[in-house]
Amino acid sequence: MLMRTDPFRELDRLAQQLMGPGTWSRPSAMAMDAYREGHEYVVAFDLPGVSADAIDIDVERNMLTVKAERRPMAKSDDVQMELSERPLGVFSRQIVLADTLDTEQIKADYDAGVLTLRIPIAERAKPRKISIDSGSDRKEISG
Repeated sequence: MLMRTDPFRELDRLAQQLMGPGTWSRPSAMAMDAYREGHEYVVAFDLPGVSADAIDIDVERNMLTVKAERRPMAKSDDVQMELSERPLGVFSRQIVLADTLDTEQIKADYDAGVLTLRIPIAERAKPRKISIDSGSDRKEISG
């Protein structure tokens, strides 16, 4: 078996072992990307190895909370673990959403270990044209 060593991976693994897996009261952070695409705000979370039923998404006022739990694989008695680097436990991320987003219309999609949330920009926050009255009903005051 070919093995490569990466000193930073070993530091990450050691830190994870010392801190232990994330728990519901002390979850670990999860990686994410956030960007605007047209009239939507998109947030993508990396959750490889997490089943869709282990993901919890909540919105309260303008606070978006995503929690997920990666559980250990079911092992039979004849399995002997040689190497375990994938972190287990609870992962969480909270994001404060702007008032310009429509939190009533959030759509969630989970594919290939990536949770993608699409949050539409509220109509009141979209650019719009303002019409100008021509003022043809003006009256002249003579004195």
